[in-house]
Amino acid sequence: MRVVSLLPAATEIVAALGNQSLLVGISHECDYPPSVLHLPRVTTTPIDIEASGAAIDAEVRRLSQAGEPVIAIDESALRQLAPDLIITQDLCQICAVSDGLVYRLAASLQPAPQVLSLSARNLAGVWRDIRAIGAALQLSDEADELVLGLQSRLRSLAAEPSAHTPRVLCIEWLDPLYLAGHWVPELVATAGGVDVGAAPGSRSARAEWADLTSLEPECLLVMLCGFDIERSRAELDQLVHPEALELFSRVPTWIMDGNAYTSRPGPRLVDGARRMRSAFDGRTMAGLERWATAGAC
Repeated sequence: MRVVSLLPAATEIVAALGNQSLLVGISHECDYPPSVLHLPRVTTTPIDIEASGAAIDAEVRRLSQAGEPVIAIDESALRQLAPDLIITQDLCQICAVSDGLVYRLAASLQPAPQVLSLSARNLAGVWRDIRAIGAALQLSDEADELVLGLQSRLRSLAAEPSAHTPRVLCIEWLDPLYLAGHWVPELVATAGGVDVGAAPGSRSARAEWADLTSLEPECLLVMLCGFDIERSRAELDQLVHPEALELFSRVPTWIMDGNAYTSRPGPRLVDGARRMRSAFDGRTMAGLERWATAGAC
């Protein structure tokens, strides 16, 4: 079977199932595991990914208003790869090609490949998507084993004793401000906190800095979508919004590698929950650092 993955989470899931060799093409965003980096890229974006968060947001809005794609697919490359299966998603058109376009392109290929569209909005959905990929690859047993292992790790984390249940705000974008939703509140709960900014399965939502004080957060987790620690730190260091600076100076603030551990609905979400718990315990680790001089949560 020849598989093209149009989103990083799917690429990670295929690799975690032990059949990375089935991948013949990936998206321009796929960067894990490192062993996939040599594969052909079948998507592109006109957005300068090195720009600031505010500039990226403005460009996304401009493209959307103009009816232009945020992420495009290279039809010629897709035809040359002749996939049997294309994996895409219907959650966010900023994160992957519109699944409607994928279905239309797939129908034009001969023979037409199967299209699997992932739709996880919470952890239960992530487990369903892993099993759906496993079924499509005829790896259902491996998918069941992977899901059970991830669930076991989360249960073990949740069972660890904790002296305090911090009130947590999870920030997915800084300018404009967005609070993380989807599976993130479940990860916070598993790690021993309570997400005061979103409910499990809810969409990531626009918020105002002035409204956050009333939520009485005791810990801020900055997990910017698609950004690693270095990019996130740069965004924080350049933030000049006075109400944001007041909040960050008063509430303990931690930066997580959102690109690796919270943005992608795949196996590494479990690693993200572990890093949240480490923040709550006041300990840094790879993919997690304290910002400025804030104290532990």
